[in-house]
Amino acid sequence: MTPSEFRSPGSTREGAAPPSPEASAAGAPAPQADAPAAAEIELKVLADPADLARLMGAPPVLAHARNKGRVRHLTSVYYDTEEGALERAGVVFRVRNVGRRFVATVKRKLGAGGNPLLREEWEAPTAGMAPDPSPLLPLLPADLRVLLTDAPLRPAFTTTVRRHTQRLVLPDAALEIAFDQGYIEAGERKAPISEIELELKQGRPSALYELALGLAETAPLRPSLASKAERGNALARDRLLPGRRAPRLALSAALSLDDALSAILRSIFTHLLANQEAAEDGRDPEGVHQMRVALRRLRAALAQIRPLAASPALEALRADARWLASSFSAARNWDVFLLDLLPAVQSACPALGGFPELAEALGERRAAAYAAAHEALAAARVGRFELALGLWIEQRGWHAGALSETLEMLAAPALAFACPLLARRHRKVMKAGRHFARLTPEARHLLRLAVKKLRYSGDFFLPLEPGGKSARRYVRRLSRLQDLLGTYNDMMVTAERPVELAGCSLSPAAEAALGAVVGWQARGLLQIEADLRTAWRDFHRTEPPWSAWLTAAGAPPA
Repeated sequence: MTPSEFRSPGSTREGAAPPSPEASAAGAPAPQADAPAAAEIELKVLADPADLARLMGAPPVLAHARNKGRVRHLTSVYYDTEEGALERAGVVFRVRNVGRRFVATVKRKLGAGGNPLLREEWEAPTAGMAPDPSPLLPLLPADLRVLLTDAPLRPAFTTTVRRHTQRLVLPDAALEIAFDQGYIEAGERKAPISEIELELKQGRPSALYELALGLAETAPLRPSLASKAERGNALARDRLLPGRRAPRLALSAALSLDDALSAILRSIFTHLLANQEAAEDGRDPEGVHQMRVALRRLRAALAQIRPLAASPALEALRADARWLASSFSAARNWDVFLLDLLPAVQSACPALGGFPELAEALGERRAAAYAAAHEALAAARVGRFELALGLWIEQRGWHAGALSETLEMLAAPALAFACPLLARRHRKVMKAGRHFARLTPEARHLLRLAVKKLRYSGDFFLPLEPGGKSARRYVRRLSRLQDLLGTYNDMMVTAERPVELAGCSLSPAAEAALGAVVGWQARGLLQIEADLRTAWRDFHRTEPPWSAWLTAAGAPPA
């Protein structure tokens, strides 16, 4: 089904013939039954402003363009309530001046587990730039009608864009490419816009990624999920784009393995891209942390797919994910040390005065680690990796070269694959944790890795059978064990920090502060030991929930 088949009655795209002014001036009819939204399938890629002109003449554009393009100057005002109700609901309301016309638009992202390129959109002509949603009300679902009329709307920010659009026709897709250059303005604050929007009109969504990868041969590009509205709201409220946790998966027990893998990978892809701007900015440590988490989840998912359908494309994705994740490790370690550990020790040891000097030395190390992370993020390799990942997911690249028995497994219920996988991961954890109290730090590190793999597999597949008490208990105890093992590992890593600082010229007071940190962590290792043993004992006694699933299905336990 193409996007145009979803379009709301009466809605218009920019450039389409609007209803007559007389009809608009007559006022909107009373709200009727909810109308279907337009399905906007769009991929946005960011580009350096200096590269936009070259990209307009890139070989993929010249090869597929069906017109010379059109240049328009667009001014859009985005509105929200005083309390930001629309932003909190993930809804956008804007009025755009297009030549002599004015178009009111409402947009809403779909659920986190769906296609990250897909949005709901409703459009209607309006009389001017005032925040009047009435022309749209007959088209909107009831919840959006309430949201837009519950409180007065006020201007939040404005975008001013020079847009060059062309229609491209590929062998099995038609799309519109828009080169946008301009700025977002909120009061006295400004932020540049330099991006390319690829909107699917007909055909395969994967064509958007294919075209973007072709454009990336001319100049570096990277995909972005941050809309102009999200960037504008952050600018208007003078705040950072935040780091975002992984979206919760909602899967059905009836789902095939093929569809489950698609949903899992789309969720990971969304998690990865949603944190890139925060990681690049660097002021919110959660951005780097969540990108690392997303990359770990991706590597875990690819490792689970690899035995089913290994391929050069999958191996290239695994290599890129491993390289990018390693670029963040030092920055994350210094964040834990400087932002979490050091303030705690300083608060507990007020008599020691060397903490400011120690923090300054640590800050230099952290700054160097972040510089390395930002250098990696700025590399053209990152954008190509992300676009290739999006294409692989959209094409379900795990089908490539798959044998007939693999295709049969992909078509079967996901639980048939998930239960044996979870059982194997569980057994590896049990084996790695044997004689837990006598495990060396190195052995506990290996146990932590096994627990992490089990946790990711559980995050992926336990939602197939949500709501059971046994599943909730299992996840709770597994999470507790993972958290404590992670804390234990952080404490062990702390022992490496004095070695890294050995070359620094620290005052006796700073040396004393560093000694206090080491002593604090040594004490912490003793204190956490009892909690670790209890967490292991509780988990060891917990019945895996998939045993009941298999028994209920009439299959022997895995």
